[in-house]
Amino acid sequence: MTEELRRIAGLEDLAALVGEPLGTSPWFEIDQERLNLFADATLDHQWIHVDPEKAATDSPYGSTIAHGFLTLSMMPHLRDRTYAVDGLTSTINYGLGKVRFPAPVRCGRRIRASFTLKEFEPRGDGSARVTVEAVIEVEGETNPACVADSIVLLIP
Repeated sequence: MTEELRRIAGLEDLAALVGEPLGTSPWFEIDQERLNLFADATLDHQWIHVDPEKAATDSPYGSTIAHGFLTLSMMPHLRDRTYAVDGLTSTINYGLGKVRFPAPVRCGRRIRASFTLKEFEPRGDGSARVTVEAVIEVEGETNPACVADSIVLLIP
């Protein structure tokens, strides 16, 4: 498990890594302020995310938990701290596949993501569409918080 940014020289070098792990991000804490800001941005103010007092007594988790989509939305941040492909002008989200949320992220816990290159599809314009599996784990937990295939366009 690496915690250093992995530099990949370009699309040709990335293509050779299909099926290989690309690395693991550093840990990142999910705090109540982040939960509240995400609730404000998405208008999802469910008490299990934004009311620590009620969550402490009424939630099966004993605390507030991150929105599943908050956990999912952390993928680009965690990816950018794991690996970088040199020579790109843009990385554009194309879509997602097989998104699952097997376990919650309790407030105050730290997450990190491991990335594996699943597919590399060169395009006629010199760009590539890649599929990367991301597994977001919670420190000290057995089950991952999120598993998803992230599909992105890489534009040189």
